[in-house]
Parts: sequence; structure tokens; C-alpha cells
Amino acid sequence: MLPQSRIASAKSRKDLSGPALRTFFQIADLWKLSADEQMMLLGLSTRSTFYNWKRDTDTTLPKDTLERISYIVGIYKALQILIPKEAAADEWIKRPNASPLFRGTSALSRMLSGQVADLFVVRQYLDAQRGGWA
Repeated sequence: MLPQSRIASAKSRKDLSGPALRTFFQIADLWKLSADEQMMLLGLSTRSTFYNWKRDTDTTLPKDTLERISYIVGIYKALQILIPKEAAADEWIKRPNASPLFRGTSALSRMLSGQVADLFVVRQYLDAQRGGWA
């Protein structure tokens, strides 16, 4: 996760936004997420903004969006470490999970609640499964 002080400054957000969006869209492709799922993970309610970001990543993202992407990148990284087969790691987020945290639903269901805190919870769960923070 990026330090909050680094995300906070407008210049830093501008510098981080393009790479963050490109990375997010690559992960979304690997996870086979729909446009609606991607929008929910990014905290977006307007399709025009979403498609503008997809078409042109040269933008300055809000702090909240960068935080969301940071958690998603961390989730992706943790899964790649925990599950050696790349395809299985990418499919994990959509599989039902018996952990009390997920109550038999998938991690993606939890992540799609729209709350940044749920992205944090999934990231924290995976980091705990790996034996600590990255």
C-alpha cells in the first residue's frame, strides 16, 4: 500500500495515476471483471468517467481511487505468492470461500460492496494467510 502522505499531494497523485490505472486494468482483465465490477472497485458511479479513464490514463485520480487501486494491487500480489499457478490465483477472487470473513461467498463479492474498508479486509486476510505484511 502506498503511504498516505505520498498519495495526498496533487503532484504525486498525477505521477501515480497513469501507472495505477494501467495496472488496475491489466489486473481487471486477468480477473475477467465486467465494466460494472471494475467501476465498483474503483468507486465510480459514472460510466463516462470510467470509459474516459480506460481510453486515456493521463489523468489525476482522486486519493480514494488511488487507495482502492493500491489495495487491489496488494490483493493481486498476495494471490500470486499464495497460489503458484497464475490462472488459479486469478480465479480465486470469484470462488466461494468457506472463511467466516466471506460467509460462503467469494472475495470479489466482499470487494464489490463499494466500501474501501472491504478491499482492506480482503488484503489483510490474504496477507495474514501469507504470514505477514508485504
